[in-house]
Amino acid sequence: MATIAHARSRALTHAGRGLISGLGGGVVFGALMAVTAMLPIVAMLVGSESAAVGAVVHLATSAAIGLGFGVLAGAVADRVRTVLPAGLLCGVVWWVLGALVLMPAFPGMPLFMLGPPAMMRLMGHAVYGLVTAAILFGLSRTHV
Repeated sequence: MATIAHARSRALTHAGRGLISGLGGGVVFGALMAVTAMLPIVAMLVGSESAAVGAVVHLATSAAIGLGFGVLAGAVADRVRTVLPAGLLCGVVWWVLGALVLMPAFPGMPLFMLGPPAMMRLMGHAVYGLVTAAILFGLSRTHV
């Protein structure tokens, strides 16, 4: 029983660190999205065109993705050579799922549209993944 409780406690710790890390990555990526006027497009997911609403939706999504990343990568979060590539992979996966599939699917646009805007979004998602992983690494190193 103690082993199950310990595993559950560790999973909650990883999830909490991931949530905080995802918010940090989301703030950095959100700043990039604000500069490129992408936040109103994110707001369309909830029926708005407000940049402020888009920022809230983006940060909530970033926190949720970070939580999942924390649970999945938490066991290796104290190893920079492992967690940074995992963060980059997470960013790329969410670029495919989010920018190439989910975002265009909502308004009925074509999926998998590649071109300069998609490449800019890839860079943003890569930055999100790397920043999220770096924060997770820092939190894991300071609270071992």
